[in-house]
Amino acid sequence: MASRRGSTSVVLPSGQTLPSYTRSSEDDDGLPHATKKKMADHLRKYESLFTLTPQRMRIIVEAFKESLELGLSKHGQVVPMIPTYVFGWPTGKETGKYLAVDLGGTNLRVCLVSLEGDGKFEITQSKYRLTEEQKQEEGQVLFDFCAQCLKAFIDSNIEAEVIPKDHILPLGFTFSYPCLQDRIDHGILIRWTKGFGSPNTEGHNVVEMFRASLAKHSVPAEIVALTCDTTGTLIASHYVNPKTRIACIFGTGCNAAYMERVGDIPKIAHLGIDPNAEMAINCEWGAFDSFEHENLPRTKYDIIIDESSNKPGEQAFEKLISGRYLGEILRLIICELIDEGVLFLGQNTYKIEIPYSFDTAFLSLMESDPTDELLMIIGIFSHFFALETTLAERQFFRALAKLVARRAARLSACGIAALVSKMGYLEEGCAVGADGSLYNKYPMFAERIHEGLQDIFGEKGKNVITCHAEDGSGIGSAIVAAMTKARRDAGIYPEL
Repeated sequence: MASRRGSTSVVLPSGQTLPSYTRSSEDDDGLPHATKKKMADHLRKYESLFTLTPQRMRIIVEAFKESLELGLSKHGQVVPMIPTYVFGWPTGKETGKYLAVDLGGTNLRVCLVSLEGDGKFEITQSKYRLTEEQKQEEGQVLFDFCAQCLKAFIDSNIEAEVIPKDHILPLGFTFSYPCLQDRIDHGILIRWTKGFGSPNTEGHNVVEMFRASLAKHSVPAEIVALTCDTTGTLIASHYVNPKTRIACIFGTGCNAAYMERVGDIPKIAHLGIDPNAEMAINCEWGAFDSFEHENLPRTKYDIIIDESSNKPGEQAFEKLISGRYLGEILRLIICELIDEGVLFLGQNTYKIEIPYSFDTAFLSLMESDPTDELLMIIGIFSHFFALETTLAERQFFRALAKLVARRAARLSACGIAALVSKMGYLEEGCAVGADGSLYNKYPMFAERIHEGLQDIFGEKGKNVITCHAEDGSGIGSAIVAAMTKARRDAGIYPEL
């Protein structure tokens, strides 16, 4: 009789039943395994689920553009298109010493940036680890900690005679959490992300809170600008390479920023800014296609991830392309094949059945395994999951990793293409400053974005190039502080 798991059993003369398995000749660990042909059949099924045709990509790009326009015209849209009050591009002539503070998810980073003009700069920095306890402490206590670290940093630089004594330095504050901003040195925290839960901060102006802490600890710094890392990345990348028009982050989160004509941002028309002025927009595009789910090609694995996440329905685009989820997509496919009796028969699979146990870094390693036997993949499965694999299975896992990561890169290309098309950058071409762990570390991610852009735009897609972005939360934040100080000193929209 044949069991569900594709094995047959033989009845011995003694009346005992013994399972017998079909095995390929290469299997030598005494365990039943899927054959090469069977794996190829399964792979075809996943290829059809995860492959994005150029035609489908163009449809996504059109829907993406509509979503961007909607966010510019009205408040409270799915893609919020947040005005940053960063006016125009840096000239490249910005000079002077500026402080930058970045309150990240794992570290507090404090920088002293000396801008030297001509796209040149020097940076001195210190990092301070944030404990999980600190991330849950009273909001004002958290900002007190930031102020104390900044004071220690400034004091050591005064001692080293890098900063003159009794000198108040302008400060750019990078705060990459959703905020409501109606001027550049003001931000009401909408909600904490990245594991923070500090009470009495949401609904409060974080600049006021930080200023109070700076005053309390007599820190010689003046906050002139509040920005997010993506906006900083846009400004820093343009300072170094003036062809830059767009900045993107492809890491555990995903986002983009670009420069918009104020006349094309109807929702801030009441501010009376010159319509031909330019302002950086923080897209927060990870939210594209949230709630309605009309445009993105979600598989059942994506839907499982969404429904079991802490914010179901939200951040739909991010859940398909961010490094936080790619490993989990692959793990869910593997678990489905375990349940169907295709993989790991007779082996204990409890370790791989733990949600989020399969890190996206594993996909990266699987794709870059240089050995014929795929020894790296043997190592991942045996070391982390105590599972034995055959070459046919390893080749299958590697092909799956490629499918999932390629889809992420091609969807990322759709986002870039939407901005390029909306702004009319295709003909003259532009540079896109890109950052984040996927872009920087995942093999072929950048190449697959470029391939995607050419599938969308044809030959002209080659005019759009991505390059490693400059440091947004340090250099970018300092340049924004310099631009803002110069603008206000010149009396240009000093109230914004």
